[in-house]
Amino acid sequence: MIRKALLQIGVPALLAFMAWNAYLAVNHLKLMQHIAARTLESSTIQADISSILKDLTDMETGQRGYLLTGNPSYLQPYIDAKGRIGTDFADLRAGLSNRAESERSQVSQLESLATSKQAEMELSISLRQQGYRHRAFMLVDSNEGMEYMDRARVLLSSLSVAEASNFARLDTERNTSLSKALVETIVANICLVALTACLFGLVRYHGQVLEQETVKSRQALAVRDLQLEKLTFALSNQARSKTSAIEANARLLIDNYGGFLPRQGHEYAEQIKEASIQMEQLRQDLVASPGRNGDEKAA
Repeated sequence: MIRKALLQIGVPALLAFMAWNAYLAVNHLKLMQHIAARTLESSTIQADISSILKDLTDMETGQRGYLLTGNPSYLQPYIDAKGRIGTDFADLRAGLSNRAESERSQVSQLESLATSKQAEMELSISLRQQGYRHRAFMLVDSNEGMEYMDRARVLLSSLSVAEASNFARLDTERNTSLSKALVETIVANICLVALTACLFGLVRYHGQVLEQETVKSRQALAVRDLQLEKLTFALSNQARSKTSAIEANARLLIDNYGGFLPRQGHEYAEQIKEASIQMEQLRQDLVASPGRNGDEKAA
């Protein structure tokens, strides 16, 4: 009874541990996927910040190259960056949509500075195109554009530092989660292996006990079969002797006194003899067995 109770408890416990192990694995996988998505988002924001800085730098490079040489081919970096910067700002705003208000506010300030810087560059380029080279250089020498760029670099650096800090925090969180997942997985698997081993040992022990009980039951049945066979043999011998005596007496009665018996008495004696013969045949049929045919014949 105790073994059966342990098996009834152990099997559900094993299934529960397996379900718990699967739950831990799925939960850790979801957590790692979430951290990976946030890490990718942070990397994308860093790339957007770098792209905006590159756009402003390329625009300024193209502006200065054109102002110095007057060659329109130097404006190509300016033109390319001018076409990209709007998309890069849109991507950065989308990436920071779920971040703190301070970061979104910095993006708005940065966009305003980029617009002012672009207006300053367009004015200087327009003056150079119109032939006002000196006025264009005077605009550059006013350091208005440099102030815009310096302030933009400060904001970009602040956003980049914030994202670097967020990336480092995500990296720490990922490492912590991996360590926790490793420990929980090891503990869960140790418990699962230990419980499986206990159940296996219990099942094996239960099987051995059942086998021993089966052997004992077979031995007891063999003893009872032997006792029953002896009893049957004894009863069969007694019944055979009785039926033989009845048959012999009936035959003697008919042979020796058949002439003195009335007809009805003679019929009764014949019936007794036939009945004894039938009883003997029935006895032989009941006790007949392959192992006792020789005994019956000898008897």
